[in-house]
Amino acid sequence: MGKGPSIFRFDAFAKTLDEAKVKTTSGGILTLICSFTIFILLINEYRDYRTLIMRPELVVDRDHDKTLGLNLDITFPNMPCDLLSMDIMDLTGDVQADILEGNFLRTRLDRDGKEIATDEPFKVNKEDGAKSKLSTEDSQYCGSCYGAIDQSGNEKESDPTKWVCCNSCEAVKLAYSKAAWKFYDGEGIEQCEKEGYVDRINKRLDEGCRVKGTAQLNRIGGNLHFAPGSSITMNDRHVHDLSLFDKHQDKFNFDHVINHFSFGPDDHHLNLHSASHNYTTTHPLDGSEKAVGDKYRVYSYFLKVVNSRFEYLDGDVLETNEFSATEHDRPLRGGRDDDHPNTIHARGGLPGLYFYFDISPMKIINREANKKTWSAFCLSVCSAIAGVLTVFSLLDRTIWTAHRYLKEKKRV
Repeated sequence: MGKGPSIFRFDAFAKTLDEAKVKTTSGGILTLICSFTIFILLINEYRDYRTLIMRPELVVDRDHDKTLGLNLDITFPNMPCDLLSMDIMDLTGDVQADILEGNFLRTRLDRDGKEIATDEPFKVNKEDGAKSKLSTEDSQYCGSCYGAIDQSGNEKESDPTKWVCCNSCEAVKLAYSKAAWKFYDGEGIEQCEKEGYVDRINKRLDEGCRVKGTAQLNRIGGNLHFAPGSSITMNDRHVHDLSLFDKHQDKFNFDHVINHFSFGPDDHHLNLHSASHNYTTTHPLDGSEKAVGDKYRVYSYFLKVVNSRFEYLDGDVLETNEFSATEHDRPLRGGRDDDHPNTIHARGGLPGLYFYFDISPMKIINREANKKTWSAFCLSVCSAIAGVLTVFSLLDRTIWTAHRYLKEKKRV
């Protein structure tokens, strides 16, 4: 063969004459296996290319004026609704009376957890007797406060509207709370007996309660807690009337099931954009259950809330909040932990369920994207094909060389 143009010397793909090619059975088998392997790898590469992921970016949160949406759904199997109270407090310990918007409902449950009544409004930060008046406009009747508040000045006052009276059960409870007296179930108090309060409370002692609803809060850290008895602010301290809770030693505890708890838009049940995000970081406590059975026990959840935005390929944008949660529970008696003897719990506190939430100054922007770009996909495909062909080519050459060696050895 004559000398060709000089550029032929750079040919990296030298050709083999058809007469020099030898086809073998082993080569055919390896070719089939090679083709199948390449096919499987190409399918995996395509699936990898089509996979959607979230690429997070951390920035400083500048949305200081935004409110914090709260969504909760919690079941208390061993706490009647009439004994349960809910309060939201800020970091200083002050009750947040300026809740921008709230809509909570409570549902009574029987011992089997079945609903036995329709939903009724559940007031947040409701202090005992907040809407009751210790006065009357009825000159014919002035209810007794049973010594909780001095009423001796009524005899000297001619204007009935200025009398100090307790004409309702709520008014008596308010008077008792101001005097720091235990109210129990109101037994023996005329106003409560007439209103049926005593019978109603005692008939529902073995019930449970489910609380659910939403609220818009100012974006500031604090705590949300469920505790027994009406809440009272006394001497700049937030306390609860535990008289009825303590009266029945064989009843009540704060075992609970967190059906749902989140901050932000409550669309977790829609399973939106599940291909790239399963939303577990927006409600990690869902499904949590505590069933210790200890009456005097406090359950605490420490939450770190981070403002988050999800940007999807279809143009949708979701503004919400993600949070991490650390849980802890301890008996009020304190002492060494039953399961961890090296842990010594503090003594005292208020039995209940507490959520302490802290607001992060950072914001996470999650952008939906393909796991691989088109160029990366093409490169992966070429690499997979070339790699498989190279490996099987070496394997075929090894088998062919071994076959020739054994064949020549037999001839000798």
